Amino acid sequence: MKPTRLFGATLAALALAMPGLAAAQPYPAKPVRLIVPFAAGGGTGVVARTVAPKLGEALGQPIVVENRAGANGAVGAEAGAKSAPDGYTLIVGAAGTLVVAPHLGTKIPFDTFKDFAPVSLLVTSPFIVTLNPSVQAGSIRELIALAKANPGKINFGSSGTGGAPQLAAELFKSLAAVNMVHVPYKGLGPAITDLLGGQIQVVFADVGLVTSHIQGGKLKGLAITSAARLSTLPDLPTVAESGVPGYSAGTWYGVLAPAATPAPVVSRLSEELRKVLALPEIRASFASQGVEPAGNTPEQFSAFLRDEHAKWGKVIRDAGIKAE
Repeated sequence: MKPTRLFGATLAALALAMPGLAAAQPYPAKPVRLIVPFAAGGGTGVVARTVAPKLGEALGQPIVVENRAGANGAVGAEAGAKSAPDGYTLIVGAAGTLVVAPHLGTKIPFDTFKDFAPVSLLVTSPFIVTLNPSVQAGSIRELIALAKANPGKINFGSSGTGGAPQLAAELFKSLAAVNMVHVPYKGLGPAITDLLGGQIQVVFADVGLVTSHIQGGKLKGLAITSAARLSTLPDLPTVAESGVPGYSAGTWYGVLAPAATPAPVVSRLSEELRKVLALPEIRASFASQGVEPAGNTPEQFSAFLRDEHAKWGKVIRDAGIKAE
């Protein structure tokens, strides 16, 4: 037998004897799919498409963003959960899908804690407590005093029952011990329109939706709902420092892999994501979107998910919120 054939035969024999050797290619060896469980054009997709190119560069393989909308994120999340746990399918999960929906009485085709391996938190998206200028309150403390003097007479709009803006307001009501009436809309856009027109008094609104109105004097922004001040609005105080200690609310997006994805793969993905989130151009892009880059370890993200699940579950139970 010729030497080249002998060498080839030896390699083949080794591959058969040690199948792991043949499969042991550096990760990733092909493009990685990133499922966005909502329709194209939404906030989740914008966040995913912001990080995907740089993450692909870091990994040496393209990140292919795929929209799988349906059932408020459940369809895409289920698709991700049932994918092969090999690191080649990831999902961008949102707070509403992963930690809020399970408490609203709807059937969820996955278990957030059994079916996923958390990779990293991507961004947090706080709200601004926004008022119509006619409301006689220039601070959170004044809003609380006004609400206590007029129980049930101040109303707040939201994007819909069980949505993050309502939950942020319900948590505020609970911690501040005030009674405000919920007016659900089909999205925050119509709620902001009525806030501008004076039909409602308060909205816990996305930063990007109301900043220009606040700067133009058409609306009043009292405080930011995050635990820390927003880097792009450093003069806007937090709700917590304005008279409601311990208050923190908002929505967020994070990356998860199917459960049983190898720990080294999850760790690699998390590490590269954290590096991407620290890039100046990525931070600037997120700032323009009104969100804050986060980034944490798989262990930290796992603990975060459990804390958020417990927190919003209590808010939902205490407020008696049910899915529409």
